[in-house]
Amino acid sequence: MTKPMARHEATVTWRGNSNKLSMRGRGTVTRRFPDIDQTRCQTSCAARATVWAIIVPWPGERRSDNRPVAGRDETGWVLMLGADPVPWLLASDEPATRWLTLTSLLDRPFDDPDVTASHAAALADQGTAALIGRLPDWEVPGKLSGHDSPAFAPNILCLLARMGVGRGDSPVVEALLEAMLRHQEENGRFATLAVSRVTPTGAWGALLCDTHAITEALIRFGHDDAPAVRGALARMEADLAANDAGIAWPCVATLGFRGPGRKADPCPQVTVEALRVFALLPGERRPAAVVEAARTLLAVWRRRGTSQPYMFGHGLRFKTVKWPPFWYGVLGVLDALGGYPELWRGDGARAEDRRSIAELAACLVAYNVDAAGRVTPQSCYRVFEGFSFGQKKLPSPFATALVAAVLRRFDDLAEDVAAVDVLSLGSSKGGDGTARPPKPGLSWVTDASEAVG
Repeated sequence: MTKPMARHEATVTWRGNSNKLSMRGRGTVTRRFPDIDQTRCQTSCAARATVWAIIVPWPGERRSDNRPVAGRDETGWVLMLGADPVPWLLASDEPATRWLTLTSLLDRPFDDPDVTASHAAALADQGTAALIGRLPDWEVPGKLSGHDSPAFAPNILCLLARMGVGRGDSPVVEALLEAMLRHQEENGRFATLAVSRVTPTGAWGALLCDTHAITEALIRFGHDDAPAVRGALARMEADLAANDAGIAWPCVATLGFRGPGRKADPCPQVTVEALRVFALLPGERRPAAVVEAARTLLAVWRRRGTSQPYMFGHGLRFKTVKWPPFWYGVLGVLDALGGYPELWRGDGARAEDRRSIAELAACLVAYNVDAAGRVTPQSCYRVFEGFSFGQKKLPSPFATALVAAVLRRFDDLAEDVAAVDVLSLGSSKGGDGTARPPKPGLSWVTDASEAVG
């Protein structure tokens, strides 16, 4: 006997030939489906596209064996990606990927046997050893191309932390952290031994993009209660300054250097870093104004057509992640904002902020994720060729896991993200007013209701 037609709420991934792009959106589809928790169906639409629907049963619907169908509220990030990458991630030969997946996507505790095994494997991995071997002597002057450099010690440390390395796991890491704690200005900012045209033989100085990055590394490795770190956090709060976009962290000069922008402008990079730092702390240790600084970061995104503070734009380069994500870009912004759910949830949330976060998440997916829900790096630092995130030919499990971990914090915005058409967003200052599209083979988010209704 033929089953009656059933109408389901669905998140739809449809691939059409419009501009040779893949498109993802939400819609409603009427079709016969078997009685299973989650169904992938294939049909066609007037646009001559292939439609793949992840079917989410109506609340209260039951399977043929009379058991309730599991809810899908917790899988918003899967709906944003368009596919569940977890089985692929757990099968990865990268132990850091398995550790990140287990802890950040599956919420396994650190004493879980699988987490313990992946942590041990990550510590024994040649890639981890290679990264630790790249850590410099903190008290020997060295010239860097910038604070986004893969040679900048805090960048390497934070990458190692994301890969599963923790406090006490490496004597080399611990020695470097102790050296960082030894060099702090009287005002509380941590300093670096910088070589530049102003200080050719090296001098200790502290830009905010020094002290914030150092503080983050120290906290990620368990030094949040160290007196020096508490002093740096107090200084970080004191450095918050008002600007025409709100309240945020500026670029503060040191050793005769300041970034290329107006003194009164907020610096997006140091603001991202500070937000990420305070998000690592419990709520009672965060400054009351930190959420307002997060709102300023969203205001900077909304003003991208007319403003480019400290030359930080929001065009194709911003939307396309450079791996590892050491510098200002869409992934870094979302990573920073994800620690402050009051921005999009609860009575104090503002519609404009919720919309801006959805736009950023939609851009992250559209410009970086393929139709299979995986990330193939399009830009990366050359020194990481031995890692999956350091090449541009194959999907990277680690990059995919990190993107998924960031998106997961915005699970309850899945519908908002799906409603964003990234091609309708205005361009960054200096553009022609229209956003440049993603590369063919990636996804852009749209409302697919008419195509599949």
